[in-house]
Amino acid sequence: MNRRLDRAKQLLESGCALAIVNGGGELTFDERGIVTLLKLQHGSLGGAFVADKVVGKAAALLLVRGGALEVYAEVISEPALEVLAKHRVLCIHKEVVKNIMNNDNTDICPMESAVLEVDDPDSAFELLAEKTGFAV
Repeated sequence: MNRRLDRAKQLLESGCALAIVNGGGELTFDERGIVTLLKLQHGSLGGAFVADKVVGKAAALLLVRGGALEVYAEVISEPALEVLAKHRVLCIHKEVVKNIMNNDNTDICPMESAVLEVDDPDSAFELLAEKTGFAV
């Protein structure tokens, strides 16, 4: 594992929900879900090494759009793996699941479901920003 990706993983294991290591230093976030990734789309991910607890297709598309170089995921969905592979983003993971489930574990996560048929990272960003009420 790359030393910067390893550092991002260490930060994640220390208790945050998302860790980013890049030339500008280290960033950690406690907020769960994709809102943080939506906020970081304006250049903070360019060439970054990112560790996230859960990566579904929505998060994967945002990571690609943001320019992440390598990703570590504790849990990743099969559609997210496909996105990262297609865009040549190296991904190391702990567990692969068919889909990311909602908090009640009764259905697919609404963010993952929203982008299941979307392959373009820019289109995914617009769709997810609208769905979450994130001001672009």
